[in-house]
Amino acid sequence: MSKTRNEAEAFDEVDHVLGEEYEHEPVPLAARRSTFSVTTVWIGFPMIITGAMTGSILVLGMGFTNALWAMVLGNIIMFAYVAALGILGTNRGMNFALLASVVFGRKGYMLASGLLSTLLLGWYAVQTGITGALISSAYDLNYVAMTIVAGLLYIGITFVGVHGLHLIGLVSVPLFVVLGGWVVFDSASTTTWEAIFAYPGNNGAASMSMGVGLTVVIALFIDAGTVSADFNRWAKDTKSSLIATFSAFPFANLCAMLVGGIMTAALAVPDANPFGADNMFGYMNAKQATFLSLLAFLFLYCNLGSVCAHCLYNAATGWSRILNSRMRVLAVVLGAIGIAVAAGNVWAFFIQWLSLLGILVPPIGAIILVDQYIHRRNAAIDRDWRPSAFLAWGIGSLVAVIVEFYAPHLSTAISAGLAGGIAYAVINRAPVAARAGV
Repeated sequence: MSKTRNEAEAFDEVDHVLGEEYEHEPVPLAARRSTFSVTTVWIGFPMIITGAMTGSILVLGMGFTNALWAMVLGNIIMFAYVAALGILGTNRGMNFALLASVVFGRKGYMLASGLLSTLLLGWYAVQTGITGALISSAYDLNYVAMTIVAGLLYIGITFVGVHGLHLIGLVSVPLFVVLGGWVVFDSASTTTWEAIFAYPGNNGAASMSMGVGLTVVIALFIDAGTVSADFNRWAKDTKSSLIATFSAFPFANLCAMLVGGIMTAALAVPDANPFGADNMFGYMNAKQATFLSLLAFLFLYCNLGSVCAHCLYNAATGWSRILNSRMRVLAVVLGAIGIAVAAGNVWAFFIQWLSLLGILVPPIGAIILVDQYIHRRNAAIDRDWRPSAFLAWGIGSLVAVIVEFYAPHLSTAISAGLAGGIAYAVINRAPVAARAGV
């Protein structure tokens, strides 16, 4: 018996024990999970300290009131976008890679799915790097060692599969609710709620437009939101899918952003650095209480472990389809790559990463929505390439680039999504396109 065959049989046994992940086929109804299970998978994704850091950035750049509007509007947009894509996954039982195969073609999907899976792997590296950096600076421990420990733990959670995401959510969410709530009310006790709402921004002047603020909110989870079918395919019905999505957007994501935003406005620290010590993790450690510091240490690993495991799961699911492999195999391989990248401080390029996502990702989801809800409902995978989808994707991204450089006060993410979706609808209504079958 060959080594390859032995390895295949070993992973068959793993799948039997931990559960089938259905990388290459729709999830059958009999294998679907409860509403509670899918909800814990989703709610544990955006309720993270990185969301709180983003809330701090928004408040520093926009002032509290304008930032609050950006958070609310951005999360409402995310709910509509993610819920619509998630329902497609629920109704057809398909992960994102399978849905993309319908819209972009059985070969063309590799570009869309490969891009998103790689970006999500990048997010895994970013969040793993943030874990190592915060632990290293707070406790004077070796950055590389703490990053490797974090990455290995996150690989382990992902290896368990969707059930692992459910379990980490059960731990991470209550911790965030309790500790985040304490940070909010403790920091707010140093001032008044009137002063918090009146906080004008860093150095007393707002420097971020509403359009940029919306892009920051949307871009934070636009990649994971676009591949929402990876999670929502496990839901039993549309109602369960919507409940699970709502738990993430607006609820969990908005809660996380508000924790950081309120803390920043309450403390009003000049030139605050949310990615340094000016965040809820730093706030807990600054109290210099041993118990609170230990709790902060545990919280950080669990909390960022949740988002890292989700990102790695999405990346591994996408690449397993492309490479005709298994999710668990790719989780180990990609996780190791992510650890190596994280050790190089890639998380420092956080804002640039958001800008890249805002340009490239929104048109993909918009094109899938137009195709599956308007143009070709319940279509099957029928060809290798669908040129109209790629043309619309290019138009959407081009419009986003133009907005980024010539109208920076507008939202790059929204512009990209609208342009891509409208372009796809127009292209497929043209007589020539209909005759060509694109």
